[in-house]
Amino acid sequence: MTRAEKRARWLVLWYPRAWRERYGDEFSELLLADMAERPRSWSRAFDVARSGAAARVGLGGAVHAGARLAVFVCSGSAFVLFGTAIWAQLAIGWQWSRPATPATSAAIIAMSCLLAGFVALAALGAAPVLWTIATRFATRRGRALARPFAVFLVGAVVAVLGARHFAAGWPGTGGHPWAHQHLLPGRLAALAWAETLSVTSYWAHPGALLGFPPDELLWMAASPVALVAAVAGGARTLGRLELSPRVLRFELVLARLACWAMVVFVAAACCWIAAGGTGPRNLFHVGAIDVVAVVAMVATLLVARQAGADARATIAP
Repeated sequence: MTRAEKRARWLVLWYPRAWRERYGDEFSELLLADMAERPRSWSRAFDVARSGAAARVGLGGAVHAGARLAVFVCSGSAFVLFGTAIWAQLAIGWQWSRPATPATSAAIIAMSCLLAGFVALAALGAAPVLWTIATRFATRRGRALARPFAVFLVGAVVAVLGARHFAAGWPGTGGHPWAHQHLLPGRLAALAWAETLSVTSYWAHPGALLGFPPDELLWMAASPVALVAAVAGGARTLGRLELSPRVLRFELVLARLACWAMVVFVAAACCWIAAGGTGPRNLFHVGAIDVVAVVAMVATLLVARQAGADARATIAP
């Protein structure tokens, strides 16, 4: 095997196995022909890596709509995780004092309403999927779904129980009452804070991080694993389901609404960042982790929109 053939072989590994078995030989020949003309090309390597990674997560290529919908679920879940982390931080400040600027107040209220909207959309989207899963199990055709669905259930149960346990330490407890404090539900904010404890800049400060209680440190490490298990298990289950075109169209309508809600949520977060002012007692301070979270939300939003567009193209008449 020549050096060029080895490089082509490594590049093809970016693609999933099913794709390689079907198109790998032909694609390798194309790569070898291109390498003969351009022995060194960073753009070629980048394009192959980008396209291969997209094929692995179900964007583009010969992938059915359910798999693309699973990609939307993964990217949308990541968006909501980072958005919830920002909102939980602001909810703590809200319990103690009025924000310094009207723009910050409006941004926090908007994010609160949008998070409630995400929950409603998720519930609407989950209902027909769960019914389909139950039907598959009832007719003894759910063997392929058993393992990913079990992973989803275990991850979800651990995430919920852990959040309920650590919500008792919410820093917003005992805040000073003020006129509009009731607009943000304290119990839900405490759960959101406990669920997103791992989204913190303390990871970059090990000395300060080691000052946390051991059980809290353990939860900060375990909660992302539980969330990833729940999302990955749910997405894998969804990818293996054969949903009817009617259900798929319903899910994609919800996905489009969710994408627009994501856009508004990012705008609200940027409004808070641009409003300036840390607020009373530094309660609404914008940190580096918040900027990183907004960037991550924009990236996951783009992936979600592309996945939704690909799925719509797949089921279009």
